[in-house]
Amino acid sequence: MLTEAVEHLIKNIVDFPDDVQVRSHQNSRGELLRVRVNPEDIGRVIGRGGRTANAIRTVVQALADHKVRVDIMDVR
Repeated sequence: MLTEAVEHLIKNIVDFPDDVQVRSHQNSRGELLRVRVNPEDIGRVIGRGGRTANAIRTVVQALADHKVRVDIMDVR
């Protein structure tokens, strides 16, 4: 459910929604969501001063009932 929510949020922000990939991984510290976007969209997803990325992380943590980390990277 979280991967679909993050994918939906980010696809509505970026210029290249077909390049958005969200993968979920479990590790010892909880769940990790890896978000990959087109290199031209990385600034748009992170936002000025990281505001957009922090907002996405806040929404994800509010939806989750466990510890979730969100990493944003480009597809290079």
